Amino acid sequence: KRADQSESTAHSMGAFYRHFSKTMKTQEKEHDGQLDFEEFVHYLQDHEKDLKLVFKSLDRKIAGQVSADDIVNSLRDLGVHISLQQAERVLQSMDKNGTMTVDWNEWKKSPTLQPAENIPEIILYWKHSTIFDVGENMMVPDEFTSEEHMTGMWWRHLAAGGGAGAVSRTFTAPLDRLKVLMQVHGSHGNSMCIMSGLAQMVKEGGMRSLWRGNGVNVVKIAPESALKFMAYEQIKRLMGSNQETLGISERFVAGSLAGVIAQSTIYPMEVLKTRLALRKTGQYKGISDCAKQILKGEGMTAFYKGYVPNMLGIIPYAGIDLAVYETLKNTWLQRYGTENGHPGVFVLLACGTVSSTCGQLASYPLALVRTRMQAQAMVEGASQVSMTGLFKQIMKTEGPTGLYRGLTPNFLKVIPAVSISYVVYEHIKMTLGVQSR
Repeated sequence: KRADQSESTAHSMGAFYRHFSKTMKTQEKEHDGQLDFEEFVHYLQDHEKDLKLVFKSLDRKIAGQVSADDIVNSLRDLGVHISLQQAERVLQSMDKNGTMTVDWNEWKKSPTLQPAENIPEIILYWKHSTIFDVGENMMVPDEFTSEEHMTGMWWRHLAAGGGAGAVSRTFTAPLDRLKVLMQVHGSHGNSMCIMSGLAQMVKEGGMRSLWRGNGVNVVKIAPESALKFMAYEQIKRLMGSNQETLGISERFVAGSLAGVIAQSTIYPMEVLKTRLALRKTGQYKGISDCAKQILKGEGMTAFYKGYVPNMLGIIPYAGIDLAVYETLKNTWLQRYGTENGHPGVFVLLACGTVSSTCGQLASYPLALVRTRMQAQAMVEGASQVSMTGLFKQIMKTEGPTGLYRGLTPNFLKVIPAVSISYVVYEHIKMTLGVQSR
């Protein structure tokens, strides 16, 4: 299935010509190494990318129109030789008024030059889940170009993303722990605000207590990212896709399934993170001691409490995050992408922040119910309630707002988390030898 054609609105001229030359080498039917007219037209039909930028590059006289000489000269500069007659035949298929020149309106409306898909530069620049870490690894995995797969750059990107996530989560851990406390203990009778919550944590366990649960939250980054990436690649193959990048709906399906597989494998670590974040001073000696006590006191099933709402939460989070990010990305590309394929730091941060926030907002009630189910054994007087029972109980006693307790600290950490992860990602990426184009 072809990828979303809206992704093809921005492509650098250099990349167009590099891709042109590379494709022509594989499509040449004649052994003299020369490009014939049929091969040229075939390329235009299948591989044209950025119409406006190519048009501007061909229009060297800035006359607002492209002639046969412009096409011949531009291709000749890159070592691709076609005759003037061949160039004229190309123009004839687009020329509506018989002037043997093509203006922008004729160029963009030509069926021969309708945009295609699979733009390596968009995949390179618009990394999302690899770069931005907001504490919840439910995003659809990023695509990697065939070049990144062949050169091994993909694992460097994942390693940089993992390191960035570890730093980002550590910096925002106090807000994350506060969110968990508000989700579990917040109610009408126990109104906990940000300042009183932080003060309560410091009073109970000192400054170090602000980072409870962060250790396991950092440790689970590596296995989860690796499992999700491998599962995503396998699912792509099972879907029978030979394209460099999938369409939006295919990415959503493959990404959601990969997320379910990864989360199912590391879910006990999610339970440990919640229990460690909620623990009182001296309750557990560490991660392994916490796991032993849970296994001894509650059995193996305790490590999968809240599993169902967690898996259900992947769908709205991944879907909305992907949809919003792609919408923002394509809007920017349509307006500004013809001038420069690289969006810049601010645009990437803005798109990542907005899409992550929307995804979290959509899935937050399920995340809250999951956390409460994970923590039921630690709350005095709390009965073991199912997912639907817990939803009903919250709606009855606290109303709809009860499903969004802890949302404020959760949102407060998004901007610093996204910013920190981006900066650290770029530094680690350069250290590992990944060069930005």
